[in-house]
Amino acid sequence: MARTTKKARRWRARIIGALVLVALLAAGWGWWEMRNFRPAEDAYPDQGAFVSAESGAVEFPVLHAIGADFVYLLATSGADGEDPAFARDYAAARAAGLQVGVVHVFDPCRLADGQSANFVTTVPRGQAMLPPAIALTKTGEECDPQVGDAQVESELMTFINQIEMHVGKPVILKVSPEFEDRYTIAARLERQLWLTRDRFAPTYGGRPWLLWSANHALPTQAADEPLEWVVVQP
Repeated sequence: MARTTKKARRWRARIIGALVLVALLAAGWGWWEMRNFRPAEDAYPDQGAFVSAESGAVEFPVLHAIGADFVYLLATSGADGEDPAFARDYAAARAAGLQVGVVHVFDPCRLADGQSANFVTTVPRGQAMLPPAIALTKTGEECDPQVGDAQVESELMTFINQIEMHVGKPVILKVSPEFEDRYTIAARLERQLWLTRDRFAPTYGGRPWLLWSANHALPTQAADEPLEWVVVQP
């Protein structure tokens, strides 16, 4: 009887060990699949990346070769921030045959005039570029002193109008879930949306989006650091 009990315990231990191994393998596969996720090109033919100085050195011909048709470059932030890699990456991306767009990170703590001045002195005018995008991530609650919702929205609308006059085309709103939750801006501003959600198509904008950041940190052969991978709604 004791021998039978020991044998049953050994089998239970083996079964538990096998189940743990299967769970670890499944978790590892899930992590790898999530980390390397890119939407299928037959579903989303137009794909690209969002690049900034934080991406490190980027080989734009390689980026083009692995399936990027376009790239958005961080250009400016607030009233005085300029991405140090912008000028270099702008020239390199165009030379590689990629369509190029630019991103400005909107600062709700600063007035629109200073931010638009920063943008127009940094971003070339009259170039064949994609519509510019305004990244909306920070809320007025983070300002010191805090800025009311009405003032944030007013300055944002002023900034949009100033940028659209400069580039001659409507902007795209790159809205984070946190900003949208605070201001519900997507439903009230008639501009194309750029939303973010790893692996699963985003729905927080409440209406169809144009651009989707499907993986915020995709490892590629094209850059030192993982890239934010972006697709276009077909």
